[in-house]
Amino acid sequence: MVARVILVVLALTIFHFMLQLITILNRCHHFPGFVYQQAGFSSDHKSIEIAVRPRKGSAAICSRCHQSASGYDQLPERRFEFIPFWGFLVFLLYSMRRVDCRRCEAVVVEEVPWGDGKRTLTNAYMLFLARWARRLSWKETAEAFHTSWEKVFEAVEHVVTFGLAHRTFGQIDAIGVDEIQYAKGHKYLTLVYQIDLDVTRLLWVGKERTIESFQGFFTTIGDEVASKIVFVCSDMWEPYLKVIREKCSEALHILDRFHIVAKMNKALDEVRAGESRRMAMEGRAPVLKKSRWLLLKREENLKTEQRFRLRDLLRYNLRTVRAYLLKEAFQQLWDYNSATWAGKFLDDWCRQVMRSRIEPMKKIARSLREHRELILNYFRAQKLLSSGVVEGLNNKAKVTMRKSYGFRTFRCLELALYHSLGKLPEPESTHEFF
Repeated sequence: MVARVILVVLALTIFHFMLQLITILNRCHHFPGFVYQQAGFSSDHKSIEIAVRPRKGSAAICSRCHQSASGYDQLPERRFEFIPFWGFLVFLLYSMRRVDCRRCEAVVVEEVPWGDGKRTLTNAYMLFLARWARRLSWKETAEAFHTSWEKVFEAVEHVVTFGLAHRTFGQIDAIGVDEIQYAKGHKYLTLVYQIDLDVTRLLWVGKERTIESFQGFFTTIGDEVASKIVFVCSDMWEPYLKVIREKCSEALHILDRFHIVAKMNKALDEVRAGESRRMAMEGRAPVLKKSRWLLLKREENLKTEQRFRLRDLLRYNLRTVRAYLLKEAFQQLWDYNSATWAGKFLDDWCRQVMRSRIEPMKKIARSLREHRELILNYFRAQKLLSSGVVEGLNNKAKVTMRKSYGFRTFRCLELALYHSLGKLPEPESTHEFF
């Protein structure tokens, strides 16, 4: 008798819970023309199934022209996966109607407001997963909500595709272009960012760092938007320089300090490595051993012990020491505010380097002479813009790639980058699901 009472109470509790669940859905996920008919546990009691039916008298919507059309027949029941509730998987069950659309002159499946085409996930669940996929890795998101990696990919693809189709470029004053390596074998991506003072976002992801890849960005934004770009920041990669000359001839093209200093450090390290090998072959004392970071770091970033070691090293008459002093002297360039005086300093420094007989440094000087005007544009822009913002965004892009432990395809990587850095508009939702 007691067991029977317990079963009755339990059944009433579950019935009340299901009624409350339908009430909640009507509050947060309600669509005119459709009714939540009933809810119950599945046969294995691991998920909740909610039957949906069309409201009496409501017309079906053609999925092609998005207009109401007369009914034709009904298809077998489909399952749409909804946001999990209290640890239970939730599915909406609905038998799709087919309509005979006179405008399209075809029999097509109806459009339902909670789903998208043939996807098995509801729009609300895809937006829910995509938002979590921005915080966690895709694998962690799938594990947290007991779904598959493929479904998280599908959710991100849906949200990003919507965002790219509905984003507006507006006025773009400044862009930055750079490349990052995404796989072994010198495989690169071309990334273009908007770096206005009040807006920073990813605008374009292109495969490889070629002229064709970068031109794809200008094709996307159109000539009208491109003609209004005022500043462009980039490195010295010739394909980028060529496209910028063609598409943004009126913009102020800036080569800033980050890429220049990086190339100079690379040249200094080449001098150090070559001289260190030569000293070892000649049997001389290895004074350059473990000195790489002493020479590449800024002096103010060195520890006290490193400062003493650097001071002792600078007493030697070595090509590496002379290259280091030239590199440090070059840092004065960034203290200037006038493009004229900065240009005079740059010319004097290049002449000094060309007399140094240090070939890697002379190569840098020739490159700086070749791009002199683009370097001085940094000062003409009053030092307000630089690729430092671009490098910061590149670091975020690399974090996105590391969170995935390496995407297997370019498509996955492209979606993840747009999703994390694109600041794309998202589909409207009936409720803010946390």
